[in-house]
Amino acid sequence: MNIKTLFVKLSLILIIGIYSQARAQGVKWTKDGTSYYQVSNGEIVSITLPKNERKVILSRSLLASANLNTNIKSFEISEDGAKVLIYTNSKKVWREETRGDYYVADLKSNQVIKIGAGKPASSLMFAKFSPDGNKVAYVSKNNIYVDDLNDKSSKALTKDGTDRLINGTFDWVYEEEFFCRDGFRWSPDGQSIAYWQLDAAKTKNFLMINNTDSIYPFTIPVEYPKVGENPSSCKVGIVNIATAATSWLKIPGDLIQNYIPRMEWIPNTNEVILQQLNREQNQSKIYVANALSGAISNILTETDKAWIDPTKGWDWINEGKEFIWTSDKDGWNHVYRISKDGKKQTLITKGDYDVIQQLLIDEKTGYLYFTASPSNATQKYLYKTKLGGGAKLEMVTSSIFPGSHDYDISPNGLFARHTYQSSTIPPLTEWMRFTTLTPLTMEGSVTNQLGRIKPQKNKVEFFKVTTEDGVEMDGWMKKPDNFDQTKKYPVVFYVYGEPWGQTAADTWGVEQNRLYTGDMAKDGYIYISLDNRGTPTPKGREWRKSIFQKIGTLNIRDQAMAAKKIITWPFVDKNRIAVWGWSGGGSSTLNLLFQYPDIYQTGIAIAAVANQLTYDNIYQERYMGSPLKTTEAYTKGSPINYAKFLKGNLLYIHGTGDDNVHYQNAEMLINELIKNRKVFQLMSYPNRTHSINEGTGTSEHLALTFTQFLQKNCPPGGK
Repeated sequence: MNIKTLFVKLSLILIIGIYSQARAQGVKWTKDGTSYYQVSNGEIVSITLPKNERKVILSRSLLASANLNTNIKSFEISEDGAKVLIYTNSKKVWREETRGDYYVADLKSNQVIKIGAGKPASSLMFAKFSPDGNKVAYVSKNNIYVDDLNDKSSKALTKDGTDRLINGTFDWVYEEEFFCRDGFRWSPDGQSIAYWQLDAAKTKNFLMINNTDSIYPFTIPVEYPKVGENPSSCKVGIVNIATAATSWLKIPGDLIQNYIPRMEWIPNTNEVILQQLNREQNQSKIYVANALSGAISNILTETDKAWIDPTKGWDWINEGKEFIWTSDKDGWNHVYRISKDGKKQTLITKGDYDVIQQLLIDEKTGYLYFTASPSNATQKYLYKTKLGGGAKLEMVTSSIFPGSHDYDISPNGLFARHTYQSSTIPPLTEWMRFTTLTPLTMEGSVTNQLGRIKPQKNKVEFFKVTTEDGVEMDGWMKKPDNFDQTKKYPVVFYVYGEPWGQTAADTWGVEQNRLYTGDMAKDGYIYISLDNRGTPTPKGREWRKSIFQKIGTLNIRDQAMAAKKIITWPFVDKNRIAVWGWSGGGSSTLNLLFQYPDIYQTGIAIAAVANQLTYDNIYQERYMGSPLKTTEAYTKGSPINYAKFLKGNLLYIHGTGDDNVHYQNAEMLINELIKNRKVFQLMSYPNRTHSINEGTGTSEHLALTFTQFLQKNCPPGGK
């Protein structure tokens, strides 16, 4: 159901919470914010602004002297700048390449040593320096280790790790739905480590079957908690580096019926702060625990009738006396400053708009910088307001650049990398002095780059449509080339429709469909996508959370009622209406085709959840409520229960090795369609995952299958 497939990553904004995005891919700033590091031609360099002065930090020759002639996946510089921790030979765990090999290059002694010597190849995870740079801690085979760089010793800090007792990292569902991967944190004094321990012993295995890689098939077990199944037991421990003894934080509440999605040390203290969400994820409690005494207190509690998202973390201000907190409790996603004991709360941002992403807390000038879009939910701009609260909202990005803007700002607020794009402007990047918002060079400025872009002949058009229910939806449309308004054209709707993704964003390439072999506009299709209620657009809490317990009903009606308006447009052929989507979009496609067969004649559903009771507990229970009370909402929202109403043309596509949305969804749906004597097309991809991109020829075959079915059942061209 999640929008974390390869395709969706190319076209949509990913979110944690309501919108928190990872900052524009990767500026690794130095501590003082005047330079940044990067990998260049196999070595690590620093580039000092504003003159782009280049200095080699780690040379190829030093790497070669240790026979380390390999790609650098990522790296970390020690606090004193004397050592570099190199990550390489990375391998996938589930979604990301989070295990591999680590090496430390000592820049003073010109020596390179391997971390975790003797451990299996590519088995180390999340290695990081101690605060003093003299040790490196890491996870291997679900245990935490620490290597001393001075005496070359290695110590196991935990020894009880197994496939199901997980120290310092997470189980499948925590990774998939909470984005929890790195599961341990060095204390500020380097004397201890705080870490998660998950006990997944009682989580049942889902067995995927591999029929092709040997004469006799074999099963692939994935520990996967389905809707209604208990989560893993979760707790947080503090392990002493010297003694390897762990003390467990006495966090109130049942270890199984509560989640701990976020935890970190409070800077310059021996205290840990963490967020606990209850099983239904509609109550958030923030605890502060003293790692030495074990004392723990609940400083902040928030509830919601729908759900509460995991926090992105805590930013501390006022010498650690306050932290910055984001909440939509007043109806909009706003930023608060909260005292360490939780007793004093000050609203920093105020008004009928959502804070999309917090970018910089500048205590020197007293400003908070963030992205927002109060007047156009398809776009994104930089704003600022006073940290003290009560001040007006000030737009920082120039309004002469309509579209979407991202900023990666240096820690001291001196410099930034600014990226601008829109549906008609490819991503343009400029380096700028953030204090004056001026480009470092006019040659490299966005303004200068814009002057070299050739205007598009057939631009994406953004529009709004108001349904008969009074719901106003944003959408975009790409008309055919050589459009003739006297003719009628087929429409292909691209849909997602769930709380994980926005499709109607004013970004470059939003109208591109990688599954179509050819050019949809040239061939004569109108291509459209709209955002229904429940999608994470900056339109307030009610817009986003109105979908609670209504996935598969409210979002489907919004999409269908918008399509009902669109098919009355004079240039639209109401008899050639197609819809397609992937993952949650595949589910939406099935529901639209089944529930509104008089609007949609053709549908292509990929990797869809046909039965919501088959999906994981964290995602589905968050948005659909507890199945332990009632499964009525799950039944109403599941496409399988409407399959009998199919009238049009359906192509269903799924990978049999999908560990996210299991292939059992396909088989359950197939059975229901067969029972009701509904003829459809099926394409199964053996052992392919949720992204269906593994194996020679797979992506090309998928695109050919998609295109041929669409062209046959929803022919292109004006009539």
